[in-house]
Amino acid sequence: MSSIDPTREQFDAFKGLPRDTPIQMLNLVRLKALADYPADHPDHGKGLSGLEAYRAYGRTTAALFAKLGGRQIWAGKPDLVLTGPTDERWDLAFIAEYPNAGAFFAMVTDPDYREWVKHRQAAVEDSRLIRLAPMTPGEGFGE
Repeated sequence: MSSIDPTREQFDAFKGLPRDTPIQMLNLVRLKALADYPADHPDHGKGLSGLEAYRAYGRTTAALFAKLGGRQIWAGKPDLVLTGPTDERWDLAFIAEYPNAGAFFAMVTDPDYREWVKHRQAAVEDSRLIRLAPMTPGEGFGE
């Protein structure tokens, strides 16, 4: 079973957490070979790859993301799952940081964003979006 958007229960749990503290969002994304836009979308039938559709999502949402104080603080291309299911693969991994959870909430509820996110939905085969509370690393691993 793939995960593209949060379930109602997951989004309600997110809304129940504090909104006034900085957050980071770990994104793991597996892309479709061919984007799957709904029939009424202007890009339907154009043969865009999942990567092209995901890049369209990034381009269209970039100004709103920045206006709300968001920034990408880390990005990497996953090579291999060393611990975990050996058939699991991710095409993109990145961490987006927001000044507070309210900024993230404002982004995903913005009317324009609700249209732009269709690029992401067309592009993504599976994903994980994990809210992180920033912390200062300790001296050892995992501290």
